[in-house]
Amino acid sequence: MYALLRIFAPMKVKELCYRYGISTVGLVLIALGVGISIKSNLGIAPPSCPPTILNLRFETISVGTFTWMMHLLFILTQILIIGKRFKLKYLMQIPAAFVFGYMCDGAIWLFDSIHAPATSYPVQVLLSLAAVVITAVGIKLEVMGRSWILAGDMLTAILADESKKPFGTVKVLFDVALVAVTALMAWAFFGLLTGNGSTVVIREGTIILAILTGLCMRVTDPLLDKLFHPITSTFTPHDA
Repeated sequence: MYALLRIFAPMKVKELCYRYGISTVGLVLIALGVGISIKSNLGIAPPSCPPTILNLRFETISVGTFTWMMHLLFILTQILIIGKRFKLKYLMQIPAAFVFGYMCDGAIWLFDSIHAPATSYPVQVLLSLAAVVITAVGIKLEVMGRSWILAGDMLTAILADESKKPFGTVKVLFDVALVAVTALMAWAFFGLLTGNGSTVVIREGTIILAILTGLCMRVTDPLLDKLFHPITSTFTPHDA
């Protein structure tokens, strides 16, 4: 407990509220992006592919539950890779995993209660593009708050550091691996590579989200930096 207090000691209550408020809004938006991409029925973002295909096979376990299970596996992988260099503050990935998982369930429930999955191709594409923008903004806010840490992003950063490769390159390879694992599971469960025949997990929407999200962030990041600068400029550095 003392060690946890040391992490937050330099920060005021107001700053903690700002940090977690901004990051939590970011997680909410990322979760909404997941819900919208599933609703598009055109393919979803690579990090959400494995939980979704597992949910289609084991329907009693939600996408959100499989999401936090996957994130806990990512955290264990981090520990195996870096060992004693695993910092105490990285444990914030654990509550983040549960929070984000159940946010995904909430977003999926919200969109399921609105309408059936999209069937018109133009609408499917528009929903995928909407998911791109919402996810791009969410990722930026998640990072900007510097509080919640999603395990997939942290694992990617660790792999990039250990391999001495650019983060972007490792991120692409990591996403490809997630999609490949999902395709193998889809084939084993349903005899298809894209989903279960009615719900699409891997298709062009997956590529749209994988490629365009980063490009979108080139536009949205500067706008968000400018908008939130009066708040983030007052944050106490605590990355050590």
